[in-house]
Amino acid sequence: MGTVVLPYMSGAVEPTLEDSLGRQNQFIAENLRRIYLLVYRMVGNVADAQDLTQEVFIKALQRQDQLKDTEKAAHWLSRIATNTAIDFIRRHRRVAFCELDGIRAPISTPVAQNPEQLLLRAEREALLEDGLQVLTARERAALLLRDVEDLPAEEVARHLRCSKATVRSHIANARTKFRRYLAKRKS
Repeated sequence: MGTVVLPYMSGAVEPTLEDSLGRQNQFIAENLRRIYLLVYRMVGNVADAQDLTQEVFIKALQRQDQLKDTEKAAHWLSRIATNTAIDFIRRHRRVAFCELDGIRAPISTPVAQNPEQLLLRAEREALLEDGLQVLTARERAALLLRDVEDLPAEEVARHLRCSKATVRSHIANARTKFRRYLAKRKS
C-alpha cells in the first residue's frame, strides 16, 4: 500500500502513512458535523444521513486527487455531499423526517452561553429543521447550498444540474415557503 497524500495539506514530499492517516482523520473531524447536517437537511432521515455522510467521506478520500485548489476543500466536499444526497433522493424518490434528539451537538463549542442563550439557539434550530420540511428536495438543496454553505448561484446550479435562473427560482420559492411557515408559527 502506497502513501496517501491529501492535496489540500501542505507538508513533506513523502509523508509517512501515519502522517497521511492523521491528516485524513483531521480533515474528517473538521468537516464531519457540517457535512452530516447538510446531508440530513437534504434527506431528512438520521440513518440515511449517517450512511450517506460515510459515503461522502469515502468518495472524497478516493477522489482527493481531483482537488486542485486547497482553499476550496470545504466547497469541494460540500459538492460531493450534495450530489450524493441528490442521487440518493432520486434513487429512492422519498424523503422521511425524524427527530435529531440525542444526536445534536453544538456546531461550535459554545463560549459561556447561559441557559437563555442555549434555549434560544435550540428554538432557532427547531424552527429551521421544521421549516426545511415544507420545502421540496430541490428547494431545500438550493437554499442550503446558497444560504448555509454560502456557495455562489453558479456553483449551486452546477450542483443541481440546472440553470442559474432555475436556482434563483428554487431559492425564491423556498424563502417564500419558509416565510409562510414562520408566519403560521407566529399566529
